[in-house]
Amino acid sequence: MTPAGVTTTIEADPSTDRRRLLGAFLRRHRERLTPAEAGLSGGSSRRRTPGLRREELAHLCGISPTWYSWLEQGRDVSVSPSALARLADALHLTAAERAYLFEMTRKRDPDAQSAGSTDRPPPSLLAALAAMTAPAYLLDRLWTAVGWNPPAERLFGGWLGQGGPERNLLRYVFLDPAARGFILDWENRARRPLAEFRADTASHPDDPTVQALLAGLRRESPDFVRLWDDHGVLEREGGLRRFDHPLDGLLTLEQLTLRPGGRSGHTLVMLLEMPDHGSEKGQSAEPPPVAVAVANASR
Repeated sequence: MTPAGVTTTIEADPSTDRRRLLGAFLRRHRERLTPAEAGLSGGSSRRRTPGLRREELAHLCGISPTWYSWLEQGRDVSVSPSALARLADALHLTAAERAYLFEMTRKRDPDAQSAGSTDRPPPSLLAALAAMTAPAYLLDRLWTAVGWNPPAERLFGGWLGQGGPERNLLRYVFLDPAARGFILDWENRARRPLAEFRADTASHPDDPTVQALLAGLRRESPDFVRLWDDHGVLEREGGLRRFDHPLDGLLTLEQLTLRPGGRSGHTLVMLLEMPDHGSEKGQSAEPPPVAVAVANASR
């Protein structure tokens, strides 16, 4: 019983709001799709409402009309990823709309590319690398380098150079003995990318390629096990990076991390020489003309 003069506030259930928004999203796209666009015959018959009927969409998707009606009404019904995929196809959703559908239902798109699947770098990103004079490289979803410029190859000779045994950044950091001398403050610098990678792959934790990468690192690196099991989570961000380069000496560079649009899953990383953070043993040598080197190693 609430005392006189006291008001209470009932907080909305986020899942209820999400189901309501999902229902409105589905209804809007159903009403926008004509029978002809959906490939249905007899679409010219008189209709009281525009677009497809619920029964027609349910038939196209191979699901129960009652179940679909409940989904559109925002009811708490179970929905499988395969049923959502059929809905997305039937509604002719764009890539962004399809991703939104799966995000709203907290499901993983069965047709989405896995974290380590082949996803060639967009030409625009390769062109961006070609235009950069600062060291820059491109990572795929598994943090394997798939493109870099000559200044990056000079800076990261042990990783991106011709003799680099590991194109994957995490495997280089934890499995290449030379990385511990090259990356200053290795312990802290190794801890951060693990926390960033955990956040990066949170949307597909069960992806087999992610699991294979992590399993391999667990087998081969006790340090990886120790730091990974701290369960740190961080967003990718820039900041100062310090290296002991075999040719250029001690270097302090500013890292800039960019996530291009287009849902390509690639990450562009640049290392900039800031005015107050030059080489501690003089300026580094003039970088070679910039061109793009795309990794041919399989992911």
